[in-house]
Amino acid sequence: MRILSWNVNGIRAVEKKGFIQWMTEESPDMLCLQETKAEPGQLSPALLSPNDKKGKPYTAFWASSVKRGYSGVAIYTKTKPLDVKPLGIREFDDEGRALQAEFKDFTLISAYFPNSQDGGARLGYKLDFCAAMMELCKKLVSQKRHFVLCGDYNIAHTPIDIARPKENEGNAGYLPEERAWMDSYTAAGFVDTFRHFHPGEPNHYSWWSYRMNARERNVGWRLDYHCVDPAFLPKIKRSVIRPEVQGSDHCPVEIEIKS
Repeated sequence: MRILSWNVNGIRAVEKKGFIQWMTEESPDMLCLQETKAEPGQLSPALLSPNDKKGKPYTAFWASSVKRGYSGVAIYTKTKPLDVKPLGIREFDDEGRALQAEFKDFTLISAYFPNSQDGGARLGYKLDFCAAMMELCKKLVSQKRHFVLCGDYNIAHTPIDIARPKENEGNAGYLPEERAWMDSYTAAGFVDTFRHFHPGEPNHYSWWSYRMNARERNVGWRLDYHCVDPAFLPKIKRSVIRPEVQGSDHCPVEIEIKS
């Protein structure tokens, strides 16, 4: 089973860049999207009901922001979930920040962590969301449920996850408070699957600025993750970043789960 996650920076924009063709050819079992910036009523039939390359249909689930054209997450799946629900906290659900789909063997969470913004203007909101994610993951484990928390965390965890660590120490996404939360999250036992399979490897990024040819020069940040509970880790076959996929300032990240 392959699960992909991608911050598309506007699903209607990425549709014009070949998203449906890419998704059909890629045919993941599940696809989580972030920063969809749309409500279902604004989307084309192709986005609402795509098929894989064998013609098998996906079911799509959406969490949209009250503010139109902002934030939002989605989950496409070929397997019908047992239940789908938002986070259940109004201040985050109003921005379409998270969607959780319960399957037989695990809960899949598509999450779009807030950007703490210049000067840490939304750092408090960001850290509150991080705390809510931590609580959700701990709750699932206490219920003996496995989970996959995927999405745009808007955090480069360590110096190896960012091309210019020194220059960005005071910038959103690399603030000490954000990185400290990631420390606490992994210290709680939750596993950053990419770093599990690629420990110490530099120059792996999932976001690049549109300015100064940053992507071509690979001057980027690793902001997108698949994290799992430790008991589920043996089921993860691989975890990779897909920088060759164009269409957004982020690229997809992918995990494969053993059958």
